[in-house]
Amino acid sequence: MRTIALAVLVGSLILLGLIVFRKKLGLGWLTVFGTHLVLAAVGIYIVNFSGLLTEVYIPINPATIGAVTVLGLPGVLMLLGLKITLF
Repeated sequence: MRTIALAVLVGSLILLGLIVFRKKLGLGWLTVFGTHLVLAAVGIYIVNFSGLLTEVYIPINPATIGAVTVLGLPGVLMLLGLKITLF
């Protein structure tokens, strides 16, 4: 089962590489993605250490960074709202 999962992962990685380089996307999208990733981390860092809400701490992990990278500033607010209401 593990071998099948690894084969699917490698196959999808190869196909994704073909799509990226066939469409001539270049590496410009990587710069935009990196910028979004850094801004997501900075947004979470500001919430954690701003002192506005002392009882709220959003951990910086792949799930939270991914949510904020995709959603932007509303993603930070979403995580903040989830943290306040659920915990």
